[in-house]
Amino acid sequence: MLDQEGGAPIDMSMQKLDKNGFTTTEHLGREWSFVSPCLVKGSLTIKESPNNKKGKLVQKPPRKHLLIFFCTPVSPGKSRLIVVGPRNYSLWIDPFLSRWMNHVMINLIVDSDMCLLRVQEEKLMEVGPSNWQKACFVPAKADTNVVAFRKWLKKYANGQINWGTKFNGSLLPTLPREQLMDRYWSHVVHCSSCNGVYKCLNIFKISLQVFSIASLAIMATTKSGMILIAGRNTLAAASVLCFVGSKWLSHFIYKIFHFHDYNHAFK
Repeated sequence: MLDQEGGAPIDMSMQKLDKNGFTTTEHLGREWSFVSPCLVKGSLTIKESPNNKKGKLVQKPPRKHLLIFFCTPVSPGKSRLIVVGPRNYSLWIDPFLSRWMNHVMINLIVDSDMCLLRVQEEKLMEVGPSNWQKACFVPAKADTNVVAFRKWLKKYANGQINWGTKFNGSLLPTLPREQLMDRYWSHVVHCSSCNGVYKCLNIFKISLQVFSIASLAIMATTKSGMILIAGRNTLAAASVLCFVGSKWLSHFIYKIFHFHDYNHAFK
């Protein structure tokens, strides 16, 4: 039964676990697979109801949505994450969402977990990889994937990543939130879509600032009577609007492409 926040129990079960990974299933038609060493794939199947056409029931092919995560450890406390979400159906909002908008929404989800993951990792380091249950409370069936991964990691990798001689396994000091959740150097600078929009918005911001300053300069250097009062007022209003617009745009660019803080207490 759903609670007031829309949550509900998730009935999950593990189907298999071996050196190649593991598979779990949900009662809602979802299937999750971990493929060693760093691939996670989620599959959601939505069955369509049959349509009645000319007295015949025609069953539509099921809609499928995949969530594919490539999460490659780079160093202790750092991973490179690549996310792909293909599906064989479209939504009404798709034509209105460009690639960079989708990336913004995905980054918001990743950012929301970043600080929590860091704290959890520190707690796991304190108790040691073989005692991870002491740092995690995972009583629900919805935690099946977490438990399965920890079992796989313990059985086939001694509970931790073997960094060889390159790293000693210890975590670096915790970064400030603005650096930990940085978007520009972790994503924007590497993404042609987001980087293109970022540059265009910055050009537009500078153009607004230049127009605002130029308008003030024109009014200051123009002799009285050369510009009608109505024209002077219009120019002043345009200058103020451009200045305010550039300030708002600067805040928007920073929040979308650099740092968007996230407080779990209010989400």
